[in-house]
Amino acid sequence: MTAMGAAALLILVLTYAGVAIGRIPGLRLDRAGIALLGGAAMIAIGALDMEDAYRAISFDTITLLLGMMIVVAHLKVSGAFRALGGFAIEHAHAPFMLLVMVTLLTGLLSAFLVNDAICLVMAPIVVHVTRVINRNPVPYLIATATASNCGSVATITGNPQNMVIGALSGISYPAFSAALAPVAAFGLIAVIVIIRIVYRAEFSRKAELSPEVYRGRMLPGQVLKAAVVCVGLAIAFFAGVPVAKAALIGGAILLLTRAIKPERIYREIDGPLLFMFAGLFIVVAGAEKTLLTPDIVASAKDLGLNDVWRLSGFTAVLSNIMSNVPAVLALKPFVPGLENPERAWLVVAMSSTLAGNFTLLGSVANLIVAEHARVSGKPLGFIAFFKVGLPLTLVTLLVGTAWLAA
Repeated sequence: MTAMGAAALLILVLTYAGVAIGRIPGLRLDRAGIALLGGAAMIAIGALDMEDAYRAISFDTITLLLGMMIVVAHLKVSGAFRALGGFAIEHAHAPFMLLVMVTLLTGLLSAFLVNDAICLVMAPIVVHVTRVINRNPVPYLIATATASNCGSVATITGNPQNMVIGALSGISYPAFSAALAPVAAFGLIAVIVIIRIVYRAEFSRKAELSPEVYRGRMLPGQVLKAAVVCVGLAIAFFAGVPVAKAALIGGAILLLTRAIKPERIYREIDGPLLFMFAGLFIVVAGAEKTLLTPDIVASAKDLGLNDVWRLSGFTAVLSNIMSNVPAVLALKPFVPGLENPERAWLVVAMSSTLAGNFTLLGSVANLIVAEHARVSGKPLGFIAFFKVGLPLTLVTLLVGTAWLAA
C-alpha cells in the first residue's frame, strides 16, 4: 500500500468512527464537522483534487433532501401537521385505537416525507396527548419511532439513506415503491402487534378516551397550498419526473408566500445533515480512488453479497455499527459489481432502514423521540425500546428479505 493509500485508509477509518460515535473526545465537533474534516483531509493529502471532490458529491441527493426539508418545514410551520395529527388522534377513543392511529399516521407520513422530520412533529403530540389522558407514553412513543422507520422504507423520499440509494442506483420512484411498499405495510402491522403484546398491560385495561390535541395557530391558505404542492409532488414522482428536480421546484413554490417569514422555514432546515452528506461523499470517493483496486471490489463476490440473505444481514450489522447513511455509502463501490445491482440496492435500502429499529441508538428518528420523552419527564429507556426493537427488527428483516429474494 502506498503512503497516500495508508493516509486515505486512516482518514476513512477515523471519519467513520467519529460519525458512528457522534463526536471526537475533547473537541466540539459534531457528525457534520467530522465528515467535512474528513473530506478536507482527503483533498489535503492529494487523494482527490477539487474537481474530483465536486464530482464526488451527489448534488441530486443534496437537492432532493433540501427540497423535501422545505416542504416539511412549510407543513410544520403552517400548522398542517398539528391539524392532521389532532384530527386522527382525537378520533381514537380506546388505548389500542390510539396506538393504531399513532402508528399508521406516523408511518404513512414517513412514507412520503422525511421520517426524522415526522418524528419531530409527532413526538410532542404523543407526549401531550398521553399526559392529558393519563396514559403511559412509552408504548406510543416507541410506536412513533419504529413506525417512522418502517413507513419510510416505502419510497425514495422516506429517509436520507433511500435518497442516496435513489440517486446512486437510478431506480425509478414507482419501481422502488412497488418493491418496498409491501415491506413497509407489513412493518407497520408488526409494530402494532408487537407493542400490543409487549405492553399488554397498557391495553388490557378498558378505558374510554377523549384525547384533546393543542393545535395552535393554523394558516388555512398555507395548509391548502402545501397540500396541493404535496399532491403535485406525488404525481410528479410517480410520473417519472426526476425526484430532485420535482422536490426543488415544489419547495421553491412554497417559499412564495406573504404569510410566513422565510426565516421560520430556514430554521427548520437541517443544514448540518447536508454538510455531513457532502463530507461523506468526498471521503468515500477519496478512499475509492486510492484503495479500491478491481480485485478488492471483486471481493464482494467472495463475501457472498450476491446472496440476498447475506447482503441483508451484512447491511443490518453495518448499519448498527456506523449508522445507516455511512453504511450505504460504504457499500457504494461494491453494489454495482453484483449480479443484480437493482435488487441489491433495494435490499440495502430495506435492511439499512429496518435495522434502525434494533436499538434506541439505531436511527436519528429514535433519538429524536427519546429526547422529547426525556424533556417531558417520561424518559424512554434503552431496555424498554429494545423489548420491542429486537423482535420487530428480526421479523421485519426476515419478511423483507424473503420478499426481495422471491
